[in-house]
This record gives sequence, C-alpha cells and structure tokens, in this order.
Amino acid sequence: METRVHPPVAAALRLCLHALLLGLLALAAVKAVSDDAPHSGAVVVVSGVLAAVYAAGALAPSVQPRTPAGALWLAVLEALWLVLLTLSPDALWLAFPLYFLQLHLLPIRWSLPAVVVTAAAAIASFLLHGEPVTPGTFIGPLLGAAVAVATVLGYDALFRESERRRELIEELVSTRAELAEAERTAGTLAERERLAREIHDTLAQGLSSIQLLLRAAERTLPADAPAAAHVRQAREAAQDNLAEARRFVRALTPPDLENGSLAAALERLSARTTTPALTVSFAVSGTPVELPTPYEVALLRTAQSALANTVQHADARRAEITLSFMDTSVALDVVDDGHGFTDDSAVSTGTGTSGFGLPAMRSRARSLGGTLSVESAPGQGTAVALTLPLPLPVGRTGQDAA
Repeated sequence: METRVHPPVAAALRLCLHALLLGLLALAAVKAVSDDAPHSGAVVVVSGVLAAVYAAGALAPSVQPRTPAGALWLAVLEALWLVLLTLSPDALWLAFPLYFLQLHLLPIRWSLPAVVVTAAAAIASFLLHGEPVTPGTFIGPLLGAAVAVATVLGYDALFRESERRRELIEELVSTRAELAEAERTAGTLAERERLAREIHDTLAQGLSSIQLLLRAAERTLPADAPAAAHVRQAREAAQDNLAEARRFVRALTPPDLENGSLAAALERLSARTTTPALTVSFAVSGTPVELPTPYEVALLRTAQSALANTVQHADARRAEITLSFMDTSVALDVVDDGHGFTDDSAVSTGTGTSGFGLPAMRSRARSLGGTLSVESAPGQGTAVALTLPLPLPVGRTGQDAA
C-alpha cells in the first residue's frame, strides 16, 4: 500500500497504522487463548489469515488509493474482520485502523458510508456477544470514527495546501529565472542599441562631415597641386572608415531591421506570430518616413513584447498591429480581443501582473521622449499604444545624412 508522497511524517504514520492493526490482531488472539474463550482456535487462525492478507496488501505495489485492487483488498479485510468479530468481542478494536484504511483507499463518497457501517458493526458486536450495554458502547466506536474522519480530511487539506505552495514556489523560482534572463537580454539589447546610436550620431556623422569637407577641398585645389593627392587619400580613408562605422551600426541593429524597412519587419512579425488559434494582421497608416535606428528598434521591440503578452496571457483570437505616421509623431498600436485584465497598477505603472514587458516598453518610450498607454478591461481585450515624436528634420525619402 503506497501513498502519494513519501515524506518522513507520512512514512511514520504508515508504520504506526501497520503496528496498530497487527498489534490489535495479536492482542485478540492472545486474549482468546489466555481466557480459554470459545472458538479460541478459530480466532487465532482468522487473526493469522487477516494479518497475512494485510501484510500482502501493504507490500503490493498494485494496492493504491481509488483503484480496483485497493478496493478488493479492503473488501477481503472487511470480510475477515466481520468473521473475527463474530468469534471474539475483542475484534471490535480493529475498527479504528480500518476507518483509516477506508478513508485512504476509497473515494470520499464511498469511504464515509463504509466508516458508518464499520462503526455500526462494532456496536452490534456488543449485542451479539451479550456484553453489557453502556454509553461507551456507542460513544467509543462513533468517537473513533469521528477522530479518523477528522484526521484524514485534515491531513488531505494540509497536503493539498502544501502542494499548492510547492507549485507556487516552483512557479516563482521559474518566473524569477525568466525575469533575470529577460533583464539580461534587455540590458544587452539596450547596450547594443546605445552603442549603435552613439556610433551613428557621433563617429559616423563626424566621418561623413570630414568626407564632405575633404571632397569640397579636393574640388577647390588645382589638379597638379601637391596637396591634392593627400586630400584625396584622406577623403578615401574617411570614406572607408565611414563604411566600417555603418557596418558596426548594422551589426548592432536587431536582425529584423537589417534587411528591409520597419514596416517589413512588422509584417514578418505578424506572419510569424499568426497561428491557427491567433490571427495577427498589420497595417500602415499615413505616409511612411525614414526613422532613426533607435526609433525603429523601440517600435519593433514594443510590438514584439506586446504580441508576446497577447500570446501568453490574453487567450485572444485576433490581434492587429497598426503603424501610423503623422505630421509630428509616429505611433504603434497593438490591439487584441483577449480577456483583458483589471490590474490598475499594471496599467498605470507597468509593474503589475504583466511582469517585465510593460516597464521595458515604458522605459523605451521615455528614453525617446514618447509615451506608452495601455487600455484593458475584462472581456474587452487590451490595447497598447506607443507614440514617439518625430525628430527634426525628417527626410521622407532617400537616406539618412550619415
């Protein structure tokens, strides 16, 4: 007979139950022989058979709670006990360990009636053997049944609570590990983006200006001037280093933005996220303009994080990504039809149940002077909107000055 878990307390309780039942059997057999009671030989034989059956079931792996093998083993024990009960009134005390076996092996809807029947059989044995009827005749078996029921149900409640806490602790440990990994990844990406922005805005821009100035100087010098060759070499060196700086910027840019525009990256993101259970669509509003790399990275990462929340938490069937270009700003909207949430702190501060995603999105928005808003209600889905002011000047076609 196995239990669901094997902590020291459960093992000790199991051993106590085994010792109690076998000890009571031995007591009944010894008392029948010592008192020279009628049928003493039969009492010894039935006690021995009952002990053997009990030991066999306790060691059998197939005897488990709420299984046919467990119910059959318990039925054989009950039948042998009833036989022993008719032979000796001392078998009455075996009812107490039988209560625990019934509550352990049978479903609650069957174990409680079985306990009541066992208590009734124990009380009836007094009348069968002509024992004097006293209040203890009824109180003893009934009180033992009540104690057994309260003990088993209380232990089950504590076991379930312990399992819930264990699962919560495991989930917390897993969540902390995921959060730490997300923070490391976010830190790495933020540093890559910062380096790309610094190289783009300082080194690359400076090399571009140097190249333009040297080109202008080269044009003003006579073709046979001694300095013309040096100016040309300096311009070519600046051009080579500018190309190298741009390669660094591209290497530090998110892979989705390496080949193609932000709109193309968002289109690919929508296609990758679409599943049989979730349809993701993408649309562009307004006239697209070329955005600096930090803007494109912030918009793409926000869309990825918002869609990740939709997939993991929203249980949505549809999601829409809209990239809107306006006169002075660019906006990204991610809307789903999921079950939404009511955590006001998550909406207002980004530190609620949504975890790291919302704080990271808000941090990106603040770093570029933008705003992030989240709207959600139970059963009405969730809408995440990122708005960034367009830098001035912004070219609508062509390439960046760098």
